[in-house]
Amino acid sequence: MKKVVERQRNKNYYRALHIPLWVWAFWVLPGNLTADLYAHGPDRRHWIWLAIVTAVCIWRCLVGRLPGCEPAPYITHYGEEKPNLWYRVICYTTAWTDLVVPFTINLIGLVVASLNGGTKWIIHDLYGWPYWIMAGTIVLATILDVTPRARRSTRGEGSEKAWFYVTVWMVVPAQGAGLLMWRLGKIMGLNPASLAYARLAAFAGVAALFLILGLLQRMPRTQRYYVPKGMISDVPVSAGA
Repeated sequence: MKKVVERQRNKNYYRALHIPLWVWAFWVLPGNLTADLYAHGPDRRHWIWLAIVTAVCIWRCLVGRLPGCEPAPYITHYGEEKPNLWYRVICYTTAWTDLVVPFTINLIGLVVASLNGGTKWIIHDLYGWPYWIMAGTIVLATILDVTPRARRSTRGEGSEKAWFYVTVWMVVPAQGAGLLMWRLGKIMGLNPASLAYARLAAFAGVAALFLILGLLQRMPRTQRYYVPKGMISDVPVSAGA
């Protein structure tokens, strides 16, 4: 095993800083609400959902049942065989949904818009039933024990955490770049076709750049640690074990 945490307890400010992260993760989870939020701004439904999510996340943090909000670190060694806790499974399945599904929808929407000269935008439509099919696929992957950080054991945390952050670094800047180009394109007076091409180029270019940096382990928290199968604590298992 590889020891990665020295502290015995999590400081209160460290625990509190994780609350807004999980509030955001669950707030944007309903695809239809998120699409309307970006298209028209928040309305009564968004504020009600935000209040519910905030209250639940604060409660779960106070009782130490939210990732990062535990009184003491749950995972202290990479490669340690421990059962994953149910709230970690739910939270990281949600996080993967937030990362992968909107990224995929935006990529598909930008490609379709570019192929149609910027005259056909389907991103909002994709946040209907296609969103829930993609989200359901991630839930199914968790049930089948293949979703990183949401698997039944924490043994692979050393690599699964890294792949999670590779995805974070790829998705978040790319989404920001696409949004920024959308704003700048209107300011620069780009026609619909040029705007679609510019948004796709910015989105895909930034995603590719950060994906490469993540794969090369140049970004924070993307360093991968693997425990070979058939080994415990990095010591080969004997034939009679």
